[in-house]
Amino acid sequence: MSIISKEGVLRLLVTVMRILFGVGWLLAGVTKISEKHWFSQPGVFIEHYLITAVEKPNVPEFYKYFIENTALDHVLFFNYTIPIVQIILGICLIVGFMIIPSVFTCLFMHVNFILSGNMNLISLLLYTSAFGILLFMKHSYVFSLDRYFDIDQKLSFKRKKLEGPVTGENIMENVS
Repeated sequence: MSIISKEGVLRLLVTVMRILFGVGWLLAGVTKISEKHWFSQPGVFIEHYLITAVEKPNVPEFYKYFIENTALDHVLFFNYTIPIVQIILGICLIVGFMIIPSVFTCLFMHVNFILSGNMNLISLLLYTSAFGILLFMKHSYVFSLDRYFDIDQKLSFKRKKLEGPVTGENIMENVS
């Protein structure tokens, strides 16, 4: 009989959360291409979405300015970029490749979604998942390419222990 530690359960939960978060982003990108016809009818959906966002009272004025003066001028760029990036991020999160940059990119995209006037339960769930992954980052490397390629070590923010009294010299030695 084996006893599973609390840390083992936490690792499993955070890993499952990371994978499901990735599946969500992958499906969001695939759905835009297959069901919402972003590629077969370029610009139609996203232009309507942006025009509707400008009319919403809960969209901040600075974001309305961005939509009117940047996003609507580059509808086709956003039309193709958003689903492709969502698919790439989804795959990266599922396989655990470049987890930290992927989660931050997801957060950036999601902030833009919320700024365009869309805050709902799914948004809250996505934020909670993203911050959960970031808060328990060391546990999300289970079954990941980051661990396989030692990317987790290169992106870790572990502190080096200082020996002896804290002085300017030993701080500079440990920084380099």
